[in-house]
Amino acid sequence: MSRYLRNNHIHGASLAIMRRDSLVYAKGYGEADRGVPAGPETLYRMASVSKLVTAAGIMVLVDRGSLSLDDKVFGPDGILKEYNDSYRDRRYERITVEHLLRHEGGFSSRVPDPMFSTRNLMQQHGWALPPTPDILLKAVLRQNLTYVPGTTPQYSNLGYLILTLVIEKVTGRPYEEWMQENVLLPAGCHEFHLARNFYEGRYPHETRYYLPSNEIAVPCYDNSGQLVERCYGGNDIHGLYGAGAWVASVPELMRFVASIDGRDGVPDIISFDRVTDMTTWFDDQTYSLGWNDTKESGEWTRTGSFSGTSALVKYYPDGECWIMILNTSTYRGNRQSSQTGLLFHDLRRDYSRRLPRRDFFFAPAAE
Repeated sequence: MSRYLRNNHIHGASLAIMRRDSLVYAKGYGEADRGVPAGPETLYRMASVSKLVTAAGIMVLVDRGSLSLDDKVFGPDGILKEYNDSYRDRRYERITVEHLLRHEGGFSSRVPDPMFSTRNLMQQHGWALPPTPDILLKAVLRQNLTYVPGTTPQYSNLGYLILTLVIEKVTGRPYEEWMQENVLLPAGCHEFHLARNFYEGRYPHETRYYLPSNEIAVPCYDNSGQLVERCYGGNDIHGLYGAGAWVASVPELMRFVASIDGRDGVPDIISFDRVTDMTTWFDDQTYSLGWNDTKESGEWTRTGSFSGTSALVKYYPDGECWIMILNTSTYRGNRQSSQTGLLFHDLRRDYSRRLPRRDFFFAPAAE
């Protein structure tokens, strides 16, 4: 681990290992902040691993009969029918909840991501303040879809922002509040929060985020003209909501994964049918629900990255799950998770049989 951090110029990281729903290892490496060691209790932005959390929220609502995966999102019978006057492209009315979960909403990943274009959109539309999800969605809906919904997988942060609004509309509650009370607390997770944009607003025990040494200051997302570190104001991280804004410790993230894996041990917050919905493999081009990829072998993968963080969740067919989150961007960008995956492979080969029999889910996770 020390060599991995050193070779990749990473300031700090936390690692957790679960075996058959028992947390057997949790430890921090390097520094969470200047002079502060990283530990299992360190909080990290998890970036797009947040999509797994949002997908679980949708599954809870499906289990309760509050919506179905086939429900239309827009149109006369859609969940978000209040947006029907915002678009001219009637193909929007074909989008289902499942299309958004699978990144098949018809949006293109080849155009600038509106979730990471706040400052440009403010200038383009003359907005005095960063847009709320409602304002952002109305602006995006004026543009025609690139693809027919359900036909072409294209990774979409916007799709998961729309799912955030779906959850709010169906429940009548703010996304963060409802998710904490109905998804995260039932999973045994007490320290999940939506990210704050600036270092001064960080949560207790939250890490500092670091960039490669050659990164230069960028204009703040709020169009104020202030120059900031990209990881602290370059983008509206809080505004990602269900697409990428969750913050948690690695052991608590592991506890969440244990609650949606369909295994005995930690009680699941969703039915086995919903676990099957989330993890059934179709083909190599089709995204799984919330997960990036679920293979026929039973290996599930979820990654997340943006400036200052890189996260990998790897669930293996033998019942082991490994999670690591870094507090540093590298020159590899979102490809850093591939290096973490290779590290997991080597560590599993060398240490899996030597892992202790214990369960930190029911004891302090300290080494």
